[in-house]
Amino acid sequence: MLDNSGRCVSALTIGGSDSAGGAGIQADLKTFQHFAIHGSSVVTCVTAQNSLGVTHVEPLSSNSVSQQIKAVFSDLVIPAVKTGMLYSSSTIETVAEELRLFDGSIVVDPVMVSRAGSRLIHKDAVKKYKELLFPLTTLLTPNLHEAALLTKREINDKVDVENAAQYLLEQGPNAVLIKGGGLSELVGQDFFCTRENPGVWRSQPVIATPHTHGTGCTLSSAITAALVLGIPLAESVIKAKIYLDQALLQPVIFGYGPGSVGHSFKWAAY
Repeated sequence: MLDNSGRCVSALTIGGSDSAGGAGIQADLKTFQHFAIHGSSVVTCVTAQNSLGVTHVEPLSSNSVSQQIKAVFSDLVIPAVKTGMLYSSSTIETVAEELRLFDGSIVVDPVMVSRAGSRLIHKDAVKKYKELLFPLTTLLTPNLHEAALLTKREINDKVDVENAAQYLLEQGPNAVLIKGGGLSELVGQDFFCTRENPGVWRSQPVIATPHTHGTGCTLSSAITAALVLGIPLAESVIKAKIYLDQALLQPVIFGYGPGSVGHSFKWAAY
């Protein structure tokens, strides 16, 4: 897909590196490639991790993050950006400043708490997300743990999810997608709402598998890829969910622990 100058359009992911390749920017780039979209990346932090867990996180300097973003924006055609693991308040400040004048779509996957409940962000960074990044956000995609952290509310059922989504909309995003996989009774169910339209529950058949590493990264990057292709937001969410479900059916089991979703299966998702 080319722009008027003959350059291919690209998607940009801003997030952390997963040394095992199942999540983070590695998962994002694989997803972009599946949608036939050129992927560019800005690394915010380097993690030491494998299928058994994360053992070390080392953030890059704010200047490094800033320079990466400037380099990409000065040369590439970027209709949509996805943010993942930002980790610290200083990184969030830097990313928000660099995206302040960006006129494309911004999908924010607020990587704060894993599906298992492990915290992946500094405590002082949550406030910065809401103050600086949410007003720029086209779509916010928290899991249940992250939605609870952002709203400071317990989430135990569908009503709690719907109330949390409405609260998050009031913080600035144009749309919110809360993923329900953190509760057994909501597995396979996600709640999507926008400022213009009431929320809807989107349900898919439950795929019983322990190999779910990278699901959040993959879903948000698939939405970003669809947006780059010019697909409307609501339809992009649906196409991304279909892609993720297919990827869950063909996992990559690369270690002794849970594997990741299979990003490169031969199936047309668009």
